[in-house]
Amino acid sequence: MRLAVMGAGAVGRSVVELAGEYGHDVTAFADSTGAIVDANGIDADAAFAHKERVGSVGEDDPSAALGAEYDCLVEATPTTLGDAHPGFEHVEAALERGRHVVLANKGPVAERYDDVMALASSSAGDVRFEATVGGAIPVIATIEGMDPSHVTAARGVLNGTANFVLSRMAAEGLGYEHVLAEAQDLGVAEADPTFDVDGTDAALKCAILANVLHGGGYSLADVDVQGIADVPSSALDLAAEDGRTVRLIGEVTESGDVRVGPRLVTEHDTLAVTGTQNIVQLETTNAGRLNISGRGAGGPETASAVLADVGRLPER
Repeated sequence: MRLAVMGAGAVGRSVVELAGEYGHDVTAFADSTGAIVDANGIDADAAFAHKERVGSVGEDDPSAALGAEYDCLVEATPTTLGDAHPGFEHVEAALERGRHVVLANKGPVAERYDDVMALASSSAGDVRFEATVGGAIPVIATIEGMDPSHVTAARGVLNGTANFVLSRMAAEGLGYEHVLAEAQDLGVAEADPTFDVDGTDAALKCAILANVLHGGGYSLADVDVQGIADVPSSALDLAAEDGRTVRLIGEVTESGDVRVGPRLVTEHDTLAVTGTQNIVQLETTNAGRLNISGRGAGGPETASAVLADVGRLPER
């Protein structure tokens, strides 16, 4: 399949690097300031070198990628809130041309899910978004395989940065600020970690899960969110004395409530994953509880979910 990749961060770059392994050609690649387009397949090394040298992947305008010849648009630009600009407009442009869309960008399906599905319903293209929840973990595919009507609830640890901070605080008895600085030094946390530690990233993922389980109608505004910045090390010490620990848990309930916040779990609970691991628990009507865990972030890891979605698309 021919791919147009929007976004040249870790995920977009990894999709371009790995596409050939999955039997696909990248015919367009764009970042916020430039693009490279070639109907026969772009020169990825040249695009990366151009990015390193001048700050953009190519000399064309980014809009050239949207107008290129491709079968599937991969939307991997940074997640934005509210109107989900410009990711939503990229999705809209591709679907209006009858092209497929695969999202790594959470914004369009967390903030404007109903709009995206309405566009898809009148398009010859399909929309898939496995990579928006849990990185490499096949959460959406598992729900689809079970049928959303047979999945009653979902919960899990959905942000690796927050989980790293909490698990390090618990293991070493260190304070929040100390561990956050360590996470930034290790590259586990961004220079501005706000989305991760205030619960926004996990909340966006929960909004997406709620949309899948309940047929739409959810955005970030519908999620009750509390982050980890106010969790003192003393709370983790007290929890440990009782054989418990604290994790940032996101939850979509059977009744439709969606919430994210620090929760007490037993030290040996399946939700008590450590480091940057993610885990999702699905409650089902006929198969009991399913636990799916793995790497919830990272360029190649998330790109593997993107390319798995591409492989699920019908040929055009």
